[in-house]
Amino acid sequence: MRSRTPDRLCAEAVDMARAAAEEAAWPGTVGEHVQAVADGDRVVTHYFLCQDAGYRGWRWAVTVARASRAKAVTLDETVLLPGPDALLAPEWVPWSERLRPGDMGPGDLLPTDAEDLRLEPGWSGEDIPPPNSAVSEEMDRLADAEDAEVVAGSPAAQPAVPARGTISAVAEELGMRRARVLSRYGLHTSADRWDESHGGKTPMAQAAPASCVSCGFLMPIGGSLGQAFGVCANEFGPADGHVVSLSYGCGGHSEAAVMPKPPRPAPPVIDETLVDPLPLRRAAGEAETETETGPESDEELGHS
Repeated sequence: MRSRTPDRLCAEAVDMARAAAEEAAWPGTVGEHVQAVADGDRVVTHYFLCQDAGYRGWRWAVTVARASRAKAVTLDETVLLPGPDALLAPEWVPWSERLRPGDMGPGDLLPTDAEDLRLEPGWSGEDIPPPNSAVSEEMDRLADAEDAEVVAGSPAAQPAVPARGTISAVAEELGMRRARVLSRYGLHTSADRWDESHGGKTPMAQAAPASCVSCGFLMPIGGSLGQAFGVCANEFGPADGHVVSLSYGCGGHSEAAVMPKPPRPAPPVIDETLVDPLPLRRAAGEAETETETGPESDEELGHS
């Protein structure tokens, strides 16, 4: 490029540039001419405002050019470009960074990176004795079977039941017969996440009468995390079915408010030492008195 001064013929081709922009844009969305910028020798780009409401601050850029010693200006390209104050979409973020807990739905698959820091290799066979070991013959005899049984891949690639007495059977009993298991980093991040949602610093735990460590609804879990976490089994509690910290607590604690038993009435007392006589017939005097004083007469009943 020998000069940054716009070519005169190319700079004067505003009408041709506007016609090219109007042909590419929606009708009525090409605004006024903003400027003409020299992109090279006999190459000029004309900028027009874009009046489309969805592209605020964008500009139509129409590039024109002419050949050396030629007087005819030709159209190079037409494109919509953002201006200095253009409304732009947010920067693209990979899906692995956009994913949040609870985003997965039925049928969704969440792939894990081969170098995921939360996972580490499972049983790898590093404990196989050297060739001169006393048990090397037995290990050689089981090598083919072990190689066929423990493979890295999806759960469908693993055999259903390992052979009895093999290392795979022992590893499965210990919960190790997996291609990858949680690393210390994965354990720590899980513990931090669970403690943040159901830990001792939550408002629910701060207002609880007691912690989960003394609750009868707490189900213990195995592994190293079992020393600090458990599973809530109170169907009326706010954390039912969730992993909770032993320092967590809620109003559904099993010993927080034990309902008293309803009082039982005392048994009736029967005195069998005394006998009260009960006449079966009334005396003649009592019958006559009742007839005279009772409301049995025709006058009191309203009869004439």
